Amino acid sequence: MFNSIITAALAVGILGLLLGALLAYASKIFAVETDPRADAILEVLPGANCGGCGFAGCSAVAEAIASGKAPVNTCPVGGADVAAKVAVIMGQEAVEMEKQVAFVHCHACQADCAQKFEYYGEKDCVQAAAYQGGSKVCESGCLGFGSCVSVCKFGAIKINDKGVAEVDPEKCTSCGACVEICPKGLISFMPYGKGVNIGCSNKGKGKAVKAACASGCIACGICEKNCPFDAVHVNKETNLPEFDYEKCRGCLICAEKCPQHCIIPFHEKMQAVVDEEKCIGCGQCQKVCPKEAIEGEKKAPHKVDPEKCIGCGLCTEKCKMDAIHLVPVKK
Repeated sequence: MFNSIITAALAVGILGLLLGALLAYASKIFAVETDPRADAILEVLPGANCGGCGFAGCSAVAEAIASGKAPVNTCPVGGADVAAKVAVIMGQEAVEMEKQVAFVHCHACQADCAQKFEYYGEKDCVQAAAYQGGSKVCESGCLGFGSCVSVCKFGAIKINDKGVAEVDPEKCTSCGACVEICPKGLISFMPYGKGVNIGCSNKGKGKAVKAACASGCIACGICEKNCPFDAVHVNKETNLPEFDYEKCRGCLICAEKCPQHCIIPFHEKMQAVVDEEKCIGCGQCQKVCPKEAIEGEKKAPHKVDPEKCIGCGLCTEKCKMDAIHLVPVKK
């Protein structure tokens, strides 16, 4: 009996050794070579695994970059800093990236929006939208249940006191999770730090918009008519203003003139001031000012007329003496 147990144990042990040796041999024969750069890239990626890059996760995008199937700036969360580190690993020049942030194209207070019915279902935008497009008469209005909030891993979105979603641009990493989940398609990306954007998605005009939302864009074109830099035009197909951020100077005139207050500013109104100790009176600022807001004689310190200045900053860029600065307008 004892000999049988010993024999069985030896047989199992020998079989285990043989199988182990076979597996070790197979692992060498069928081993898939990995690019060491992929591991190095994975080390510098933020590790959010958010999918904002379009790949399954950080490991997948690291392999894609290492194999040349994706550019070094593919990770939106890491931004320019990570792109620069990845470029070094790949032996490439750093790629300049303009930070993008999410923006919700709806700013209307829930009280401004007409309702089709009272909704008592699950507090989830996706489920609410599945029933007749939601309770709002405005088919493009934010439902305010926070599906976007629930998927944001960075705490960059909240439901504000108006009852609509609002993005904190300082926290946003442009991963795209909120863009994908919004059933109304209200969220898109815009360049970080730019002056304004349209807080409405209703493609109607005039009375039709006002019947749905008291603060919706009515396609009046006042923003377009008053822009000193030709940076905004109302799209005739969507009846919504579109901004050319290459031309926009952040003067906020469009936001100030909008009768519906649906153009959203992202910074305070600014105004130029002259440091008279530095100003040599060269007059270059006067030449570029679109509103003739700068006064002064040649070779004498200049001054800015606050009633005319729109805070566009052209004068600050032109001044070689660093004698002009933009400051927030005192309210």
